[in-house]
Amino acid sequence: MVKRVLGLLGWLGVALVFAAVAIRFTRPEWQQWYNGLALAGLACTLLYILSQWREIGRSFSGRQARLGSLAAGSVVIVLAILFAINYLSSRHNKRWDLTAAKQFSLSDQTRKVLQGLQKPVHIRVFDRSDGFARFRERLDEYQYASKQISVEYVDLEKRPTLANELKIQTAGTVVIDYEGRTERVTSDGEQELTNGLIKVIQGKTHKVYFVQGHGEHAPETSDRAGYSTIAASLKNDNFETDTTVLAQQKAVPEDASVLVIAGPKTDFFAPEVEMLKKYLVKGGKVLFLLDPPDRAESPPLTNLIALTKEWGIDVGTNIVVDVSGMGQMLGTDASTPVAAKYETHPITDRFNLLTAYPLARSVSSVEGGANGHSAQNLVETSKNSWAETDIKRLATSGQVERELDKGDKPGPVSLAAAVSAAATDAPPPAPAPGDSASKANDAPKPETRMVVFGDSDFVTNGYLGIPGNRDLFLNAVNWLAQQENLISIRPKDPEDRRVTLTADQAKLIFWLSILIIPGLILAGGVQTWWRRR
Repeated sequence: MVKRVLGLLGWLGVALVFAAVAIRFTRPEWQQWYNGLALAGLACTLLYILSQWREIGRSFSGRQARLGSLAAGSVVIVLAILFAINYLSSRHNKRWDLTAAKQFSLSDQTRKVLQGLQKPVHIRVFDRSDGFARFRERLDEYQYASKQISVEYVDLEKRPTLANELKIQTAGTVVIDYEGRTERVTSDGEQELTNGLIKVIQGKTHKVYFVQGHGEHAPETSDRAGYSTIAASLKNDNFETDTTVLAQQKAVPEDASVLVIAGPKTDFFAPEVEMLKKYLVKGGKVLFLLDPPDRAESPPLTNLIALTKEWGIDVGTNIVVDVSGMGQMLGTDASTPVAAKYETHPITDRFNLLTAYPLARSVSSVEGGANGHSAQNLVETSKNSWAETDIKRLATSGQVERELDKGDKPGPVSLAAAVSAAATDAPPPAPAPGDSASKANDAPKPETRMVVFGDSDFVTNGYLGIPGNRDLFLNAVNWLAQQENLISIRPKDPEDRRVTLTADQAKLIFWLSILIIPGLILAGGVQTWWRRR
């Protein structure tokens, strides 16, 4: 009877160990259960082994002892190797993402933010136990990328007091704590989590104003020519957006972090240009997106072009033509230059995506600078492009010819430039909420910054499908706002990799899998049987 009980005890120990392993892989949030089951299973197994000491002693007598010793030694060595592998893997985590779109890897932007963390960030996920898995898959990557990240999973049903204390209203709420500041996110998406992390680290929100009144693109317009999609992307980068009409103001709004002038159809008035000059002297940041004239009679943007030239940026009166054939891959023609080469600058740091600019003009740095300001070119077209100066002929006939002797500029052609300088009349930086005055003094010194693109359509709703258009624009805005740590490639939506079949293709696959391939295998088997017979 005792032997039977001890035998059952051994089997019980094995069952408990297997149950612990199963729970470990299927319900990782039940840590207290699988730890307890594993210990209980090992205890039962150990008691069974101790009860069988006579049989174990006999196995070590005579020739069987030598064989048993070899077998036991082999088992010990294998277990030691497994233990060493498990020990090393638990302390040196390495992952490989084999998906084509790297959809299980963090984006460059998220990695840059995480690697820049200097102080601990505590993330608490408030959800039910069966909802933790979707957050764990993403937040494990955050912990893997930075030792400053710690994650705690709070079960709403087991710890309602803490949830009430933090006023958690819905399941699936993520609370991010950093230096006494908190930010809430109600999504497991990388873009939303990283945006919440950026907000809590910065402690403030920058504001981008889109100038209106001269036919510019509007951030709230959702048609193909609107900017509603890029405005939403700015919000994901912790920017607020608004509009302003300078002709109705006495000065540029004081809370403007960046001023965007996107595709004006008419020139600015002298008082408006004067406002821009005063804003720049105080450390203002302006992004000009200046389209080329669509015909020779179009009114030139004389005042705006003169302002950019004062800062060392030359805006050409031309239209860039690209006959390299790169545009055909994107479904465009020669009037849409495509860029794959970028000059060294913080805006284009590690930037290697294609960008396309429908109907663009040249924008380049003034040779030798202007007024002590030296700009840098950012984007260049291919060698098979040029800046066409005969706009009238292009507008009427649609045909152009490269004529360098008549003023055309050979490729590669620069389409964007940037310039920065120390602000001569800037107020001291204001501390963020909760920051001390000494910390405000450590903030980046105010600078005047300007970026000019020779096109405004490349970030409209209709062209944001081009791989790099959105990222290059957002990089430019973040550089203008002196947020170099956010200049990177942002998270991409998972690719739709479904295979669409025609009716004939579906029928072919059906007959191949159901009849033809099994029939061939059956025929091969019958043939083999017949030969052997």
